[in-house]
Amino acid sequence: MHDDEPEAAVLRLGHRPGRDDRMTTHVGLTARALGADRVWFPDNAGQSLETVADITDRFGGPFEADLTDSPKALLREWDGRVVHLTMYGERVQDVETEIRRAHRDDGEPVLIVVGSEKVPFDVYELADWNVGVTNQPHSEVAGLAVFLDRLFEGEELEAEWEDADRRVVPMETGKRVESPDETGTEASDDG
Repeated sequence: MHDDEPEAAVLRLGHRPGRDDRMTTHVGLTARALGADRVWFPDNAGQSLETVADITDRFGGPFEADLTDSPKALLREWDGRVVHLTMYGERVQDVETEIRRAHRDDGEPVLIVVGSEKVPFDVYELADWNVGVTNQPHSEVAGLAVFLDRLFEGEELEAEWEDADRRVVPMETGKRVESPDETGTEASDDG
């Protein structure tokens, strides 16, 4: 997200075709919109990859989306710190400062692991932090969004997007999407 910060990446661990298609896509879109630099999807989530790549092409980057045929190897070989988001983890509010310090101050890249189906126990052991955004059942997309906002302290909301074909214009009422070089164009339902 920031040129002066080490990488923040998201790994979607597991994908059940037909059941997780929308959720996996939303993990990628949330990672992009809220400051991560890249997302890896399991190799059976090609449609999610295509959707995230299309959104990045239209609404700007930088952001990378890739498939991996070995998410566990990627996790084991990650050269940085690992945060596993799970409702069974330590409370985000208790560990966010430590994680932010490791990422920003110590310059450690961070890999944020977001599960799908039951996560194997070795993932809990490989993680530097197992983090719960509330210890209640909820969406992994919501957990990722809250975690990224805590990691970046809201700075991700001010991101400037490069090479965008479209830009959403904030409005009190209505919808407006325009070319980044347009000004004062009429409202559009294009999205």
